[in-house]
Amino acid sequence: MSNDRYLTFALAKGRLAEKTLELLEKTGITCEEMKDKGSRKLIFVNEERKLKFFLAKGPDVPTYVEYGAADIGVAGKDTILEENRRVYEVLDLGFGQCRMCVCGPAAAGELLLHHERIRVASKYPVIARDYFYNKKHQTVDIIKLNGSVELGPIVGLSDVIVDIVETGSTLKENGLGVLEEICPLSARMIVNQVSMQMETERIREIITQLKEVCV
Repeated sequence: MSNDRYLTFALAKGRLAEKTLELLEKTGITCEEMKDKGSRKLIFVNEERKLKFFLAKGPDVPTYVEYGAADIGVAGKDTILEENRRVYEVLDLGFGQCRMCVCGPAAAGELLLHHERIRVASKYPVIARDYFYNKKHQTVDIIKLNGSVELGPIVGLSDVIVDIVETGSTLKENGLGVLEEICPLSARMIVNQVSMQMETERIREIITQLKEVCV
């Protein structure tokens, strides 16, 4: 492909974007425009390296990458699993580490053990459904919540929840705990499938450089 073509990055807004840019800087890839907190720009450019960057809401990043609006994206593994887009996951960036877990009161452990039909509240219905139906082979009712899912078992809406756990302190404070771990989570780099074929050399070079600075 011509070197005149820009490679475009979609980064999840907030801490993920900040940490990604820090990593990229360690490889020599910078974007000074993005450091201007007062900027109203939506697309940021590194002319020297023919790179473009834009910020998006986490759940939108895999969509931009699947449809080719971005060649490369960085999002949490939870987002990638939940959105279930056709993209290549190429690198674990090693930050934003936490776990996706089934949580609830200790008594709910018996319901999980005996594969009883239970109600599961979660912001991540796709992940919850896949875990219970395809891995545990347990029939459950999934209830989608957008706010504090810890409320589910406390007010009797659900038996358990599926949620991200970092320290577990919020669970503990509310009489809940981790009952089962679904999978580890962290920030991941994803690539558009066509871009990977058309821009293999440039993308692999970026992946290799990032591997060297990832802790």
